[in-house]
Amino acid sequence: MTINHNLVEELKWRGMIHDMMPGTEEQLNKEVTTAYVGIDPTADSLHIGHLVSIMLLKHLQMAGHKPLAVVGGATGMIGDPSFKAAERKLLTPEEIQHNVSCIKKQLERFLDFENPVNGAEILNNYDWMKDYLFLDFIRDVGKHITVNYMMTKDSVKKRMETGISFTEFSYQLLQGYDFLTLYRTKGCRLQMGGSDQWGNITTGTELIRRMEGGEAFALTCPLITKADGTKFGKTEGGNVWLDPAKTSPYKFYQFWLNCSDVDTARYIRIFTLLSREEVEDLERQHAEAPERRILQKALAKDITIRVHGQEAYDTAIAASELLFGKATTEQLNALDRDTLLSVFEGVPQFSVSRAAIEAQPTLIDLAAETGMFASKGEIRRELKQNSIMVNKQKVGEDCRLSSADILRCGSILVQKGKKNYFLLNVQD
Repeated sequence: MTINHNLVEELKWRGMIHDMMPGTEEQLNKEVTTAYVGIDPTADSLHIGHLVSIMLLKHLQMAGHKPLAVVGGATGMIGDPSFKAAERKLLTPEEIQHNVSCIKKQLERFLDFENPVNGAEILNNYDWMKDYLFLDFIRDVGKHITVNYMMTKDSVKKRMETGISFTEFSYQLLQGYDFLTLYRTKGCRLQMGGSDQWGNITTGTELIRRMEGGEAFALTCPLITKADGTKFGKTEGGNVWLDPAKTSPYKFYQFWLNCSDVDTARYIRIFTLLSREEVEDLERQHAEAPERRILQKALAKDITIRVHGQEAYDTAIAASELLFGKATTEQLNALDRDTLLSVFEGVPQFSVSRAAIEAQPTLIDLAAETGMFASKGEIRRELKQNSIMVNKQKVGEDCRLSSADILRCGSILVQKGKKNYFLLNVQD
């Protein structure tokens, strides 16, 4: 396979290099290089913060090199102390194994595992640690790295005032041993990760130098933050996850669509595979008409399709039009309940029995009885002004509801004017 000698240049243009050991670029230009990224299975889904390292692996593979993703079944039992204010909660082996299997499925959406030359591999460091006795480990590995060396790492120094357990202190030694093991078994010469991993990664290169007399390399990417300095990938509801059960494709799409212009200019380079020419063309179009949010739409489309697929993206677009466009009853009826509730999160909701709907009440009576409107007089005035819609269709004063108005998701959407929505949730 031909090596793309512009990999480092490409990553620099995309803003994806924070630090790099001397000789790394020369190694990548010299031969097909095996490189890895480690992911600790602290949850049963990746979140968008993980995507930076995953995109490093993607670009590496596209340049002709071989990517390894190491899911930390062993290190996940300890927890990485890097730039954490307190100890992580320790997970049980059963929890970790469940998380590992979920993460593996998500990684398969990004990397090519079938290529016979540089197909990606997913490994679990528990496989080489589970039978390694503690006494053997500290005799074989621990004697090669001094406590003085480990204390110089920023991830440790920042915890000295608040305290760090021996368990977390040993994390960098375990991660270093991962690199050593992959160097021995897979010919791995490069580890990549976030800038907070620099200390752990260089411990691995030091172990390889001292125990094997070999040379290995490190490359880190910046930790992504928002332009205002707040943490990237966080919303009021928490992390933005790749698992659609944790973050719906609609909310996922909306996260990227609502990014600021400054953030989007960075994110579109890091999180998409669009070429430099494509990105710069989009930036020109965006500058001419910022209100059209061309850059945000391109970013949201690219990443939503790669994470959730074309169908989920199409559903997210249709859902977005419910609030901001001229959606139809058919589009509304195509949404599942989770997506509908994501779209109308925070909208006033009212419960009504199926029997009450089957009795075909007038909208005026039902609106007053449920408390959706303060009085019959109010809803009657709105109907006279032609400002009420049921399931995106205008209705008049004589409107009666029936079971035919119940959407596939089990609700009826009532709208007053352009921005006021109410959900009638039909209970069996």
